Amino acid sequence: MGCEEQASINREVSKNLNITLEVIDVVKNPHHVHDYGLRVTPTILILQDDGVVERFEGVIHREELEAAIKEYL
Repeated sequence: MGCEEQASINREVSKNLNITLEVIDVVKNPHHVHDYGLRVTPTILILQDDGVVERFEGVIHREELEAAIKEYL
């Protein structure tokens, strides 16, 4: 349920900031669970230079996500 709610927020953020957000299905890509220490779905990671610079676990509101992403644009 949370992933569906987050998906609609991600679409808004993507449109508002004119960026592409990558969505990874951990069932199809289970190595990401280990690689990034994922414990909760949804989890949003902001990556920079191949490293995690921000982590959000659970549903995050549009305004908060946009503000976090803007810091790294």
